[in-house]
Amino acid sequence: MVQVSTARSVSLPLRGLAFVRRQIRSSELWLIAVAVLAGAAAGGLAVVQAKLAHGLQILLFAFDPDQRLSAQAAITPWRVLFIPAGGLALGLMTWAWSRWRTTRAVDPVEANALHGGAMSVRDSAFICAQTLVSNGSGASVGLEAAYAQAGGAAGSMIGRALALRRADLRTLVGAGAGAAIAAAFGAPLTGAFYAFEIVIGAYTVANIAPVAAAALAAVLVARSLGGDTYKLSSTVEAIQNWPVYGLYALLGLATAVFGVALMRMVATAERWTVKLPVPLWLRPALGGMLLAGIALYTPQTLSAGHGALALDLERDLGLKMLLLLIAMKAAASIISLSFGFRGGLFFAALFLGALEGQAFAELINLAPGLPHLNGTVAALVGMGALGVAIIGGPLTMSFLVLETTGDFSVTAATLVASLIASAVVRETFGYSFSTWRLHLRGETIRSAHDVGWIRTLTAGRMMRKDVPAVPTDTGLAEFRRRFPLGAAKRVVLTDAEGRYAGLAPVAAAWSADLNDSGGEGDLAALAVNAQAVLAPEMSIKEIMAAFDRAQSDELAVVDADGQVLGVLTEAYATRRYAEELEKARRDLTGEA
Repeated sequence: MVQVSTARSVSLPLRGLAFVRRQIRSSELWLIAVAVLAGAAAGGLAVVQAKLAHGLQILLFAFDPDQRLSAQAAITPWRVLFIPAGGLALGLMTWAWSRWRTTRAVDPVEANALHGGAMSVRDSAFICAQTLVSNGSGASVGLEAAYAQAGGAAGSMIGRALALRRADLRTLVGAGAGAAIAAAFGAPLTGAFYAFEIVIGAYTVANIAPVAAAALAAVLVARSLGGDTYKLSSTVEAIQNWPVYGLYALLGLATAVFGVALMRMVATAERWTVKLPVPLWLRPALGGMLLAGIALYTPQTLSAGHGALALDLERDLGLKMLLLLIAMKAAASIISLSFGFRGGLFFAALFLGALEGQAFAELINLAPGLPHLNGTVAALVGMGALGVAIIGGPLTMSFLVLETTGDFSVTAATLVASLIASAVVRETFGYSFSTWRLHLRGETIRSAHDVGWIRTLTAGRMMRKDVPAVPTDTGLAEFRRRFPLGAAKRVVLTDAEGRYAGLAPVAAAWSADLNDSGGEGDLAALAVNAQAVLAPEMSIKEIMAAFDRAQSDELAVVDADGQVLGVLTEAYATRRYAEELEKARRDLTGEA
């Protein structure tokens, strides 16, 4: 009786999961309910991470709990030593983790683009811990990457537990990541469009409701847990004339140039730090020493810059001071990322954009004959435009300005500058900061669009293995006996060591005027595509390019040692690509 009862108690959760899976596959309302759960978890995780990082900063740098680290007028000199100390702790953490785990963690963008939404909860938790130590010890990195990582991992964990379809899992990862951003700023529209533009890569009828529901749930949970709502003051006159909009379009161009330059400088600095004669675990501490020197001049370079941004919007900083702050904050961010501190450029981009916008307004106002620009408006427009240039998502950043200021006229100007910045970066550079760093690792993705399924269409997976093969020294008569007309289209030829030597068309063997001497050259003379081969790991795009170069409809798949693994036809590869493309289209649009 006990065994029966135990079996029933174990099977009940499994039957419950199976029921939920069936309901999600048949009803969008169930997916929305699951997305709300993921959003609530993301909101809670964002608040916890924010409070932990802020608490660590208060402990190390001794400032008023109601204030922000970057808004301090000065830091006690000896306390800046906590920055390299935090770097040392981070380096040792990373070294110990690398000894235990050899797999590389993926962020929500990479997970959705290449892995169908699959994320490791364990690896994500460690990334969040690294970011908390980095930000908490004062490094010039933001927590938004950790928020999105935790939210995306929560969505992925829930979706994988429910065995959701690939498209639904990707939606849930995007919903979780976007919900975390929504909770961080108290801005549900910002979070929803962060999911659409940056993590999912598409806005469709099928994903709008789950993503929006998750963002709203996250904001409500964050408010109930005492999370901060980021608000900026904007009591300025409305923008009503076209010349002013034209100037803000020019600001969008300026932010695009600066954003691309900043991303390239981070990559260049990373290449330099790799060459330093210091162990990997010691590099964050070395970077921390450089950051400490900058922080002694101004604490505005510390942490993400939330307090500094709000503080500078209310001050009338001169052009010289603005340019100096831009240079110092950019240097601090570059040092932090290149020396191994963990985090992102999300809020640093907003802060730098605000400073650039103020500096732009100062320059314009010095020029005679041009319309006067309000410094606060220019700062907010620059904030959104540089955010787009570095992070991506013109609607995301425009809604961020709207929800943090409540000013529609400023939002309209931000949208103009953001669209210009987005277009320029896309045409001249082609990457956001996250996809640029993936590109530096050898990946080719430029957005979160689902291209992972393309990588499953490899030559090794699609090839036909049961292909006939004969040595090149086989006599012509023997070849004809074994392969009469119609028995096969082509036969693989191998040399004396069993390596690939080409394909022999059966029809050519029957029509050729060759003697049956049994010599080496009999079948070798018929060989075609002896040099044109496919490697088993080649993707569908590489395969189709190889077919075009060879001008052939069939190629052999050969390993690194020259051994034949199989044969792939162009017709079959094209058909499989078309089938997967149609399946991806249906998943994206939610068609049955």
